[in-house]
Amino acid sequence: MPPTPPFLRQLLRNCAARVALRPLSGPSVCRVLRSCAAEAVLLFLLSACQDGLVSNKYCRRPARFTFNPVNSISQLYTSCESQGEWCTVWLQNSKFYFKKANGSQGEANRAAVDGYTGFYMGLSGFIVGLPDIPELGETTCVVTCYDLACRNCYEAYATTRRMTLQEGGLAHCDRCQRTYNLNNTGQVCQGEPGEPLFRYRVYYGNNTLSISNP
Repeated sequence: MPPTPPFLRQLLRNCAARVALRPLSGPSVCRVLRSCAAEAVLLFLLSACQDGLVSNKYCRRPARFTFNPVNSISQLYTSCESQGEWCTVWLQNSKFYFKKANGSQGEANRAAVDGYTGFYMGLSGFIVGLPDIPELGETTCVVTCYDLACRNCYEAYATTRRMTLQEGGLAHCDRCQRTYNLNNTGQVCQGEPGEPLFRYRVYYGNNTLSISNP
């Protein structure tokens, strides 16, 4: 049996509370039912809007990458643990590379990562890090992952050239000259206006980084 939607659970609780607070004659039953029906519509719309915001935050492109232990690669570890720190992750030949904006670079053999669940590196690889401020509506910062390709160039020209990571939580595209703010949901902050970077679902915990996008 599928789980009860949150909005329906809330509605049932509210209706039960109203029934407990008053004796129900015929007219009062109708009033309670009308009130519950109106509330059901409102809660459903609010729930749908919330689900839409979450789904629109992440792109629908496939991405899959799991790495453990994260602390074996200092560039990745500091990016997952320190606010405002970012690193790029990409595959080249038989190795994965992890690079910071200051040029510091680490690497791992492809065979070691293959041993988990396989991988799919999005368009060009990933940018992984911990924003320096929480997103709007949130109280804490969480590890975030973007595609390493410029979304606007990809959608306009089908190019997947890797961007350059810059100090201050920025990613720059040499082709279109846009600069993206990684600390602000990947929005364009310099250059011609455009769409924010592709973003992927990511989990970080127990010394493991797991990027998994449908």
